[in-house]
This record gives sequence, structure tokens and C-alpha cells, in this order.
Amino acid sequence: MQGATTNPLMFFSRRVALGLILVPLFAQAAWASPFQAGLPRTQKHESRHEIDQLEDTWRNAVLKSNAAAMDALLGDDYMAITSSGTLQTRDQALASLRTGQMHLTAINVSDRKVRFYRTTALVTSLAQVKGTIGGRDVSGSYRYTRVYVRDARGKWKIVSFEASRIRADEHK
Repeated sequence: MQGATTNPLMFFSRRVALGLILVPLFAQAAWASPFQAGLPRTQKHESRHEIDQLEDTWRNAVLKSNAAAMDALLGDDYMAITSSGTLQTRDQALASLRTGQMHLTAINVSDRKVRFYRTTALVTSLAQVKGTIGGRDVSGSYRYTRVYVRDARGKWKIVSFEASRIRADEHK
């Protein structure tokens, strides 16, 4: 037995064996944690319900040009990329609603997918839109992504939005 503890080859092989067992476990934990939901199933269900309600609140705020309701939804650092590729800040988005520059009469949402990454929710959807922005007709089909982050008080806030128009000749 004495030789087993002092034999450098035996000591090395035990370390290698231990490393082969532990390294994959640590690597899996380190790589998986930022990308996995990390929410228990019931909490994920409740959060999904919250996000669905917030998506409906957003839709109604846009259709009714309700800047106050939109103000409550948007995070302070909100930034959007419009379907024309321009950046839009929180203040610009709210002004667009207040002034009537954005006037949408219909938003029919389908194909909604919600994914959770700890305190972040990522929503992707297909929207059939009717209306104008700045007097220009924007009616058509759009894919959009909206990002929600749960703030320190536990409230979900929209921090990012991006819309892409689907050309009529493209497959949905």
C-alpha cells in the first residue's frame, strides 16, 4: 500500500481519472447555465402567461395610440430597430404614438414563440399589420422579435424590438 501513495504514476493516473469525471460536469454547468431557462416549470408557465398578457397590452397600446400604457411597458434603455432599419429610442417610440405619426388599425399576431433565459424573455411572432407610419402605408406581414427583461422590482420591461417586413413573394 505504501507504494501506491508514493508512486508518481499512480498519483498522476488518479488525478487524470478524477479530471475526466469532474471536468465534463463543471463544463456542462458553466456552458449550460447562461443559455438554459433556469426556471422551474410552474414559474416558467406563470412567466409565459405574464409575457402573453404584456404582448396583448402592447398590441392594444399601439392600436389605441395609448402612450401612457406603452410608457409603462418600455424599459428606460429601450431601443428598437424598425422595419426600415432605423434606430428608435424609447422617447421616439412614445412620441410617435402621442403625435399619431404611427397609426395602426390592425395587428393580427400569430406564430408566437416565447423563450426564457433566466430574467430575459425573447418573443418572436408573425404579425399582419394595417396602417401608416409618417403617412406611409406599412400594411403587410412582419416578423418581429421583442426582448423583455425582469427588472429589480420583478416587473417585465421591453428593452428591445426589431421588425422585418416579409416580402409578398417570400414564403411565410
